[in-house]
Parts: sequence; structure tokens; C-alpha cells
Amino acid sequence: MSIRFNFGGDEHIFGEVSEDMSLASFFTGLSMTNAVRSAGIKGVTEICPANASFQIRFNPDLIKPQDLLAELKSMEAAASTSDSVLKTRIIELPVYFQDPWTHETCLRFRERHQDPSSTDLEYSARINGYATVEDFIAAYSGQPWFVSMVGFVAGLPFLYQMVERQKQIQAPKYLRPRTDTPKLTIGHGGCFAAIYSVRGAGGYQMYGVTPAPIYDPAMKVRYLSDDMCLFKPGDIVKFKAIGRDDYDATLEEIDANRWQPTVRECTFSLTDFNRDIYGTNAKLMELIDGR
Repeated sequence: MSIRFNFGGDEHIFGEVSEDMSLASFFTGLSMTNAVRSAGIKGVTEICPANASFQIRFNPDLIKPQDLLAELKSMEAAASTSDSVLKTRIIELPVYFQDPWTHETCLRFRERHQDPSSTDLEYSARINGYATVEDFIAAYSGQPWFVSMVGFVAGLPFLYQMVERQKQIQAPKYLRPRTDTPKLTIGHGGCFAAIYSVRGAGGYQMYGVTPAPIYDPAMKVRYLSDDMCLFKPGDIVKFKAIGRDDYDATLEEIDANRWQPTVRECTFSLTDFNRDIYGTNAKLMELIDGR
């Protein structure tokens, strides 16, 4: 897996690990950005890992572009051959699928959708071969997801489901973007899930909402008092399907600043995962269940 480097203006260098997203390409990019961060290269001012790529901002007055490129190329071989083991977290996130708010929004924008006669969930279930919406939701929440990047909108995570490639849920974005998406919507576009950290425009299919804030610049939410963003690249997320009663009860706990998500520290091995995907996932889910 050879990384392609390109300069973007005078202060940025972009590294493309692969044109296709995979956990292997993500780990290579993460290893590279961790190596750059650990090296403390003079002149590097920002490091941004992404799905199968990364971007580095630098001060050309402190390091020449070609000198930085040489440093990165020297790190590339080590990143490609390093043992893909990550100390990370698994986070359980409650999700109210088939909620009234995303349903109302999708009805307002049906003329922009591939199938105006069905809901986003119905459409996505059908094109992915599921007999019912309930079967689709069970698959969506049944296996964990990997946070491949955080950004585009502040605090917004992109997530990649940890299953075989042929079982990954795929869904196109709307034909034309919406001008409205409820805050904390669980959306899906291509092979990625995303959680809308704020209300705004969007194009991903909408499946539900979480009651849990994931971004708080004021840092007043109990579990966001040390970091305004809940998610970090490399986190593992398990969606927990809930109904309206549990959604309302969780909101009350959050408003009283008593609730926080279940988070467990864990070690993830890409080698072990590739050897036994569902065995690895089962152990992760046992950990989140406290077993």
C-alpha cells in the first residue's frame, strides 16, 4: 500500500493511502499521523487523519516542503509494516430509529430523493436486500462501527461498519441536498454512517436520532467537560436501538446532567479482526455489556 503525497498550496501536504476505504488503509493513515505527532517535527502545525488519507499543515518558514516530504517518506515504510494494534475505546450510543423528527424532515424533501414513495429506511432496506425495516435496523445496530475521521462539521464522526466488505450497508446520498437535517441525526451515505453534530443542510439518508450530545463547545455536558467532542478517530461505536420512552428518559437525564454514555477502554488488533471478524466483534460487545 503506497501512499501518494501531494502539496496543497504553500502550507499543506495531503497523503492518499488508498482510493477505497478499508480498515487496513485507515490503520496505515493513523500510524502515519501518530508517527508525525510523536516525532514532533519542527514546523508541523496541524495533523488531520481522515478515512483513507491524511492532511498535514506546516510552516514553510520553519521546514522546507521537500524536507517535510522526505521525513514523511521515511516514516511510510514503518507505518505500512507496523503491527496494527490500537489502544482505543468502545462507546455505546443509544439511537431512536424511525423517530418522528427525521421522518418529518424526509417527507419535506421527498422530491430530492431517489424514491419519493418510500422513506429513507424503507429505501435503504430494500436496496441492501433486507425484507423489512426492522431487519435493516437489526443489521445496522447489530455490529460495531469504526470512527474513521471526525470533521467536515465540528464534532461530526464518520463511521465504517466492522463487517465483511460484501455485507457493508451501502446507500447513495440524496439526489439533491436537503436544506435541513435535525441535530444528532444518524445518517448514511456510501459505506459511511455519520452523526450530525448540529442542525443544518445534508444529503445522507436519515435513519434516526440519538439523544446524546456529541459536540459541546461550551463543555457543560457532563461527559464533555474535558473535551468538546465525544468521538476521536479510532473509537469503536456500538449503536443501541431504543424506543420513544427510553429516548425521553435519556433526555431527562441529560438535561439534569446525570447521564453519560457507556465507555470501555479496549485494545483492537486488526490482525485478530481479519482472522475472526465476528469473534472479535462479540468480545467487544461483551466488554460494553460489562461481561
